[in-house]
Amino acid sequence: MRRVMIIGQPGSGKSTLARQVAEIAHLPVIHADHLHWMSGWVERSQAEKTPLFLDAAQRPQWVFEGGHSQTWSERMDRADTLIWIDLPVTLRFWRVTKRVLRWYGRTRPDLPDGCPERLDIEFISYIWRTRRTGRARCAALMADAGADKAVHHLRSRRDVSGYLAALRRAAAGGNLGISHR
Repeated sequence: MRRVMIIGQPGSGKSTLARQVAEIAHLPVIHADHLHWMSGWVERSQAEKTPLFLDAAQRPQWVFEGGHSQTWSERMDRADTLIWIDLPVTLRFWRVTKRVLRWYGRTRPDLPDGCPERLDIEFISYIWRTRRTGRARCAALMADAGADKAVHHLRSRRDVSGYLAALRRAAAGGNLGISHR
């Protein structure tokens, strides 16, 4: 396990899982939001951010979480592990709400400096509008993952906890090549 790609829709827990996997596997984390946003919630243009994503994917080791699906195929080519966190939209709304309450006015660790958490109705609307299309894109990526990839489809909080427990056991045994397809 050298390059782990984590996908999922907003509020699924990608950033949290990325930090946990990175800690267990001793890998650096790449948060997509650091490449997507600049200070002040200014979105980078496609022409700016695509090269940043592609350059980051060329690093020798990483846990790369997040979007910019335009670069998923390149990241998937480099990844040895794909994790899809596929949680219900109601749970994801609840998590986003809790996140806003916890971090309101402060910048989360998975965001660039100067991007304080806020209540963003446009973002809430985006979560609802893309609940089916985003899930379909994740499913397609997972279906196209090569046989050489360890693929993990985590559909519940219990699945996430079980995956992390299995990863800890594998790390303790010196074997991080586990797979749950």
